[in-house]
Amino acid sequence: MDIQSVCIFGGCGFVGRSLAEAAATGSLRVRVVTRQPMRARSLTVLPTLEVAAGDPNDAAQLPRLLDDMDAAVNLVGVLHAGGGATFRSAHVELPRKIAEACRAAGVRHLLHMSALGASRDAPSEYLRTKAEGEEAARSAGVPCTIFRPSVIFGENDKFLNVFAQLVRWFPVVPLAGAAARFQPVWVEDVARAMVAALGDHRTVGQAYELCGPAVFTLADLVRAVGDMTGHRRAVVGLPGPLAQMQAFMLEHLPGKMMTRDNLRSMQVDNVCAGPFPDVFGFQPTPLEAVVPQYLAHDTLRDRYDRYRHYAGR
Repeated sequence: MDIQSVCIFGGCGFVGRSLAEAAATGSLRVRVVTRQPMRARSLTVLPTLEVAAGDPNDAAQLPRLLDDMDAAVNLVGVLHAGGGATFRSAHVELPRKIAEACRAAGVRHLLHMSALGASRDAPSEYLRTKAEGEEAARSAGVPCTIFRPSVIFGENDKFLNVFAQLVRWFPVVPLAGAAARFQPVWVEDVARAMVAALGDHRTVGQAYELCGPAVFTLADLVRAVGDMTGHRRAVVGLPGPLAQMQAFMLEHLPGKMMTRDNLRSMQVDNVCAGPFPDVFGFQPTPLEAVVPQYLAHDTLRDRYDRYRHYAGR
């Protein structure tokens, strides 16, 4: 397929910004859809990118948003229900609306972001609705490619950066789901894979699991962040009832660091069944090669580097 343009739903989010930059750098014409155009202000420096104000949940607006687009990417998702969005509205109803609008607009390729572990019989509503969302994305018959990443890390993530805050604040970290297993993947690798998939007939109808090269428990990740930031801490795994209590408490605090549904998701190992897909032509980046660079602001060495910078040395 000859893909010259792509419309990104969720382009102002964590993955969306990396994807928009990767697509624009690859000479694609990129349209980022957002209800709040000011959120996309930093993306407007990309020469082939335009920002389209609109609400993708409003089916009447979708024809305008998809007009003259060769491909579309749906990145919209929620980790926690609330603020007017439910798991079903974000993960099932919206993908169906986008898929139907893509068919009507003549969009030739739809990429849809799901999640590793998505299944109709998964223990969490998040994962169950993600599985339904895959079916919804395929329902209109538009050539479709599904992506199922493990937890995604990167400079502005809300995963390892949260752990960096925890190890800074607490001498001991009590942790629900400490033994849960993850295979974190770098956000830039996710974006690179999605851009590579655009227009590639080999990817149509496929669902790709995206993982980094190493498996960690949640406790391993907290300890690693402590080492990287110079705040080495003891991690205490909480047993079932205490883990539920911690998740319940965090669920009702601003920011919702964790919810009981998140905890249920962690009953399923977030680990890929096989290696990184060969079709994309590259190997994923190790976590250790990236994370110290964006967490380094918390280390003594980095503070010395800043002092040298300000001193002109």
